Amino acid sequence: MRRYAYAWITIAFFLVSLILHWWFAWLAFANDAASHGQLPDFSEYLVVAGRDTFENWQSEFLQLLWQVVGLAYFLYVGSPSSKENDDRAEAKLDAIMRMVGGKDAEELIADLDRHYLRTHGHAQPHGHDAELARSAGRDLRKGGGR
Repeated sequence: MRRYAYAWITIAFFLVSLILHWWFAWLAFANDAASHGQLPDFSEYLVVAGRDTFENWQSEFLQLLWQVVGLAYFLYVGSPSSKENDDRAEAKLDAIMRMVGGKDAEELIADLDRHYLRTHGHAQPHGHDAELARSAGRDLRKGGGR
């Protein structure tokens, strides 16, 4: 429950605001019907309230949802505009490792790329292997360098 507290709070805000929106819409609809000397018809209310809800949903929520979730998704999948200079930095680090480590560097680079899913997907959050990170340069210092 605590792990997803933000999601639960967001869902609660959404449900409370939706319920209040529909409750106040009913009061306004019933008041409007009474001012015309009619009894409020619930099926007609559902059409009017549904239309108003979806107008608000479309103009506000979907627009914001697309901006936040859509941009976060494209950042996650690594669209060209979200990569910034990551590829350049990776290439520089690979070049330095090759200069220092010689033939052993290729194996180390391949291990790191495989572990952090550099070429076939995305790294998992907190998927860092502390031992792999600590031992990353150990083999190179044992005599594999120039």
